[in-house]
Amino acid sequence: MESDVLTAEAAVEAVAGGIHVPYLTEVIVFLIAAVAVMPLFHWFRASTVLGYLFIGALIGPHGFALIGNAEGIAQIGELGVVFLLFTIGLELSWQRLRAMRTLVLGLGGTQVAVCGGALTGLFMLAGLSGPASAILGFALALSSTAIVTQLLIERGEFATQPGRIAFSILLMQDLAVVPILVMVSIFSAYAQGGDEVNVFSLAGMAVLKAVVAVALILTVGRYFLRWIYGVVARTKNPELFLALSLLAALLTAVATGAAGLSMALGAFLAGLLLSDTEFRPQIETDIQPFKALLLGLFFISVGIGMDFTVLRDNFDAVLGLIAVFLVLKTLLIAGLTFAFGQSRICSLRTGLLLASGGEFAFVVIAGAADGGVVPVPVAHVVQLSAAVSMALTPLLATLGALLQKRLDGLQGDRERNADSAVEGLESHVIIAGYGRVGRTIGSLLREQQLPFVALDLDPLRSRAARHRGELVYYGDAARPEMLERVGVERASAIVVTLDDSAAASRLVKALRAKWPKVPIFARARDREHMHELEAAGATAVVHEALEASLQLSGHVLRSLGAPGEATATLIERVRHEVYERQEAAEEAR
Repeated sequence: MESDVLTAEAAVEAVAGGIHVPYLTEVIVFLIAAVAVMPLFHWFRASTVLGYLFIGALIGPHGFALIGNAEGIAQIGELGVVFLLFTIGLELSWQRLRAMRTLVLGLGGTQVAVCGGALTGLFMLAGLSGPASAILGFALALSSTAIVTQLLIERGEFATQPGRIAFSILLMQDLAVVPILVMVSIFSAYAQGGDEVNVFSLAGMAVLKAVVAVALILTVGRYFLRWIYGVVARTKNPELFLALSLLAALLTAVATGAAGLSMALGAFLAGLLLSDTEFRPQIETDIQPFKALLLGLFFISVGIGMDFTVLRDNFDAVLGLIAVFLVLKTLLIAGLTFAFGQSRICSLRTGLLLASGGEFAFVVIAGAADGGVVPVPVAHVVQLSAAVSMALTPLLATLGALLQKRLDGLQGDRERNADSAVEGLESHVIIAGYGRVGRTIGSLLREQQLPFVALDLDPLRSRAARHRGELVYYGDAARPEMLERVGVERASAIVVTLDDSAAASRLVKALRAKWPKVPIFARARDREHMHELEAAGATAVVHEALEASLQLSGHVLRSLGAPGEATATLIERVRHEVYERQEAAEEAR
């Protein structure tokens, strides 16, 4: 096998022309394999995550041996996870994060403790020592932040209830890395003969470093980031703006990494600090190519690390461990999620999403093996089991979606779902009417990872939306008790898209009377209806006929050869003049 590796590497290096650039060979192999293999996964509509994992297994030292040393690929690929969490932070906000605190601290903390404890007991029953069992148990209790969040984004399910719950638990798991690594340090010191190890000193120092790092990022970032972005934006230099975005993500990642926390957590905090700034859309656009490419490298590095010789020599052990901990974690996470008030199908989907192992398991187990706590052969078996389980995550997510289609109509589940799914929501949008306009608004909100709840009186439409994982319920938005069930007191806005003009006007008037501080945005059929809605108390009204005519005019002008920029300017001027005249007429009345 070694000679095969050397031959393959020599062939690729010959193609590279003997140019000595770090990791150039690995990058060329990665790009060739991606171009050759990824179209097949797109053709079969399979997950790109699964495609990258397959490529890694294919080109790694245990496959065709096109890459002999995966360490460089893995190190570069970790930056993909950093940028992924950075973009997720950009798409969230402090208000939305506060709304998730019960799920993050309550459900997330309980999941780590319960799953870690159960898996620890499992390893002790297998004959391992208490310290080794604890480290392995809590390492496997963690799930893959990179794979799960990327899958949710690919499938458009990040803003759905299972997506929100899974991400909340993943955030807590990232925080739990600190005490788990402290545990590894303590047990390693004891294993190497350190009888006088000060447990409280080690734990206290680790917690202090973590708190200082997070506090420093939040304090400095809050006052400094917006200012420095403003300075750079005024230079109108896109390359400098991009460099600042990369620097913000990487510096915060390094800060939390040095404090013993996950690097991805630091990048997430940086994104969160920038989420409420006017620079967010441009930052997201600039970071996206780096995130996609580097994240692909990370998934490939996981595939490369799959040592099939370990699988061959310990087939029964690996297969048995994967089956046991996948089933155990699925049941425990689903049960805990259900206990926290979620529906059965939502709980089951969350359990399946988070059943597999995670990338931090490799770090934790490697450290424990180096410290003499976990036997090296056992560490190899558990690491391979975690890697294979990560490769199974897309299939588990697909299984959850299929089960939802079959079990969505379970007795009592719809009512429980309607109450529990919005219980933790805050600053969400309520859409009254989920027809063509409502669905378009929902699609745009989902694209920006903004939570929303919709009410519609068409049972088939609401059921079809629930099958897609959306929070759409059968109900009359004109009834105050129905609006209270979907959290109108905590909503950031209400959008009225009803086709019935009279019903829309009555709804806006009732909403303004009962909840005077909630912004109300409404769709008007014509000018007369627009005046009715404004008189009823709508915050802003969109003239449907006007917008349609403007868009149609734009298409006609561009088809006749009018410049695109000039056409856009003309349309915006006409729109502004029409709305300005209507405001003036309203004031005159």
